[in-house]
Amino acid sequence: MSVVDELAGARADYERGDWAAAYSAWSAVDESDMGLEDLLAASVVSFLLGDSDACVRNLQRAFHLQVEAGDIAGAIQVCFRLAMTFATGGEPALFAGWLGRAERLLADLPDGGADASQRGYVEFLRLHRALSSGDFPAAGAHAAEVTAAGRAHQDPDLLALGLCAEGRFYVYAGRVAEGIALLDESMVGVLAGELSPIIAGHVYCTAIEGCQEIGDVDRVAAWTSGLQRWCGEQPGLLAFTGQCAVHRGQILRLRGAWSEAVAEFEDARRRYEETGAVDAVGLAERERGDVLRLTGDLEGAERAYQEAADRGCDPQPGLALLWLVQGRQEAARAAAQRALAETPMPVQRSMLLPGVVDVLAACGRLDDARTAAAELDELAEAFGSGPLLAAAAQAHALVELDSGDAAGALPYARKAAQLWTRVDCPYEAARVRALIGRALGLLGDEESGRRDLRAALDALQRLGAAPAAAEVERLLTPDALPGGLTAREAEVLRLVATGRSNTQIAETLVLSEKTVARHLSNIFSKLDVASRTAAAAYAFEHGLV
Repeated sequence: MSVVDELAGARADYERGDWAAAYSAWSAVDESDMGLEDLLAASVVSFLLGDSDACVRNLQRAFHLQVEAGDIAGAIQVCFRLAMTFATGGEPALFAGWLGRAERLLADLPDGGADASQRGYVEFLRLHRALSSGDFPAAGAHAAEVTAAGRAHQDPDLLALGLCAEGRFYVYAGRVAEGIALLDESMVGVLAGELSPIIAGHVYCTAIEGCQEIGDVDRVAAWTSGLQRWCGEQPGLLAFTGQCAVHRGQILRLRGAWSEAVAEFEDARRRYEETGAVDAVGLAERERGDVLRLTGDLEGAERAYQEAADRGCDPQPGLALLWLVQGRQEAARAAAQRALAETPMPVQRSMLLPGVVDVLAACGRLDDARTAAAELDELAEAFGSGPLLAAAAQAHALVELDSGDAAGALPYARKAAQLWTRVDCPYEAARVRALIGRALGLLGDEESGRRDLRAALDALQRLGAAPAAAEVERLLTPDALPGGLTAREAEVLRLVATGRSNTQIAETLVLSEKTVARHLSNIFSKLDVASRTAAAAYAFEHGLV
């Protein structure tokens, strides 16, 4: 087949949206035989299929062709593509270099490009630069410029990018309703098929992330389904599929489908690694750690949180909650309060506060927990988010109950139960049902309390929430030992959990080391664990220490 025929075939595949076929056809052609349009289209396909090196090569060659031809506006557009490719690939120096070129070329346009749509694309790059330096006011101003340029030049890509960015900044500024309206508008172009594929993917993921941050579960679910369909319609697509898997996993976690959620997070990690988005691996691992912690796989959760931290993603509050289950209360308290102190933005604080309240209440820091619950309440009211309102009511219920005010806790718990059920979050609904059971029991209505505790236990066991289920079991049978342990085995296990050796245990309990070893063998068998570490974790999870 001649080069002309191969290029024609690649263009036909591209127009059909068959990225894999187009990539294969263009890869068979020497780059020197490709004209400008082929190079630009091949760069899109390479990016979508995760071949960032080929994408960059094609864009750099296209840039030089445009400069040679005197097409300054087109060269700026390519600078934008290169800068964004390096930004998503975690190469800030190259991002800054191509931004600098774009700014220099913009100044060469008549009147400094004041009336050119390319100014909007340069403004978007400046927005990213401001974000990386933490200058949120400047980033917000640049976003407004992007939107204005998109409207003025009737550029769907630019308009969607600007609206999406402005929407996120409005939410961060507490103007949630206005921000959501802008995110909705940005999605109009995506759903209508008006955007180029790369920009459509960016807008999809950015809008979903913005709604996820404020707990807008309905929009996250609807737009994630749309993103999944969009990804599925493009053969061989790899870009954006990692984000799609993360968002699917987040929805599955909320709905209680935990094994499926873990699979999605593992798939997201693989896809991020294939596309070179190594920083995003940390997010996927943090999310996976959260689910593993809920199921009781504490060792797996700790490994996932460590991997998240190694990738630069703070694993809090999940890691603090894990330490709480392991009995490391002081470490959990310090980590939770440190994470909150380092988080100034209201949206991010709202995501931390529910876990922080749990940790502080469990550590007996009830005044601090009450303050955190009050802040969460204020943010939930400002955002108007159902899940945040539910989390705030749950936080108040927990604090009042642990403070001894069961009557004060009950209305909060009932409100939280209604809200969690309304947004279909079975795990949190079950936890709140347990709070209601505790409150009723303390108020003297023991039979009603036990009914609610049994309902909570059934729901938690169906979900596979081992640590939470064990906690409710202790409330129902306070004198029973977990796992079929005998009283002597429980004594041995408590000492194992405190770090004692077999010799030290034998001395403490006045037993022979052989007898201690036999007890340990029985304990491992009954609890289905293979190490002292796992046995100690079980002891902490089940309140034996």
